[in-house]
Amino acid sequence: MKKILLIIITFFIILSCVLTINKNDNKSTYKTVTLAEVTHSIFYAPLYVAIENNYFEDEGIKVNLILTSGADKVSAAVLSDDADIGFAGAESAIYVYQGGEKDYLKIFSGLTKRDGQFIIGRKNQKSFELKDLIGKEILVGRKGGMPAINFINALKNENIDPKLVKINYQIDFASLSGAFIGNTGDYVNLFEPNATLISKNQDAYILTSIGKYSGEMPYTTFYARKSYIEKNPKVIKAFEKAIDKGLEFVKNNDSKTIANVIYKQFPDNSINDLSTMIDNYKKADSWLDSSIISKESFDNLQGVLIENKLLSNEIEYKKLVLNLIHNEENNWGKKSY
Repeated sequence: MKKILLIIITFFIILSCVLTINKNDNKSTYKTVTLAEVTHSIFYAPLYVAIENNYFEDEGIKVNLILTSGADKVSAAVLSDDADIGFAGAESAIYVYQGGEKDYLKIFSGLTKRDGQFIIGRKNQKSFELKDLIGKEILVGRKGGMPAINFINALKNENIDPKLVKINYQIDFASLSGAFIGNTGDYVNLFEPNATLISKNQDAYILTSIGKYSGEMPYTTFYARKSYIEKNPKVIKAFEKAIDKGLEFVKNNDSKTIANVIYKQFPDNSINDLSTMIDNYKKADSWLDSSIISKESFDNLQGVLIENKLLSNEIEYKKLVLNLIHNEENNWGKKSY
């Protein structure tokens, strides 16, 4: 009897070892991808859902997420091979192409489809309109930055001459909340979580979404070197699939469910605050339904850049944008990229 028991115990020990080895072997087959993100914000909730729900690992990818503040620094990290994939505004890839880089950056997936800023005021103006900014001072960050450019575009779309608004470009992006709390300006443009936190802890109110007025465009996208895409098409396809799953989850679930999933990414915020922030972005219709970047939205971005003299001529959509898993014309056995 003892001999039989010993055999059974030995069998289960060996089985456990085999399963552990197989599990480790599976992990070793993952393709590690270094992803440089422009900032860490609730604005990018679908990405963090994809990470926390293991959608990348389901597709055979292990993501090494690094913070690289500033779109220009993200593109530089990808060009220098410090990162495989960049996550920033599409304009940074456009600038690289315009600069004549031969192994330029190609955009293969989108996440957000409009500006993610909110206008914060010192009074609770329930019927607020952009024309209420006329004659008032608003803090928008540095001149020429996409947040400031989109704000200007929002004004123009509402037929408001920007010259009629006292636009303050003197305060850098990271210091906007502090300056407003310190009584500078009548209004300020902020992303989440700052928008909710300042309205919760100060005499300040979220009045409207700038993205509501500035129109759809590929505001934050994923891109990689042209050569990286050519060498790793399956990785790019898998990455895009994981992002699609994240976008679908965010679309089909309520804010509290999403908050619980991404809480590990934002441990300094309560579930209730995260839910509020996510709900603000849901109401603003900030996220794409899928990772597809349409030609119309890409052309809208280019139009804004040209109007602000940041781009000389439009770049052909197909030169810079790939919609690999959504385009039946793409054949993964051929170099359609």
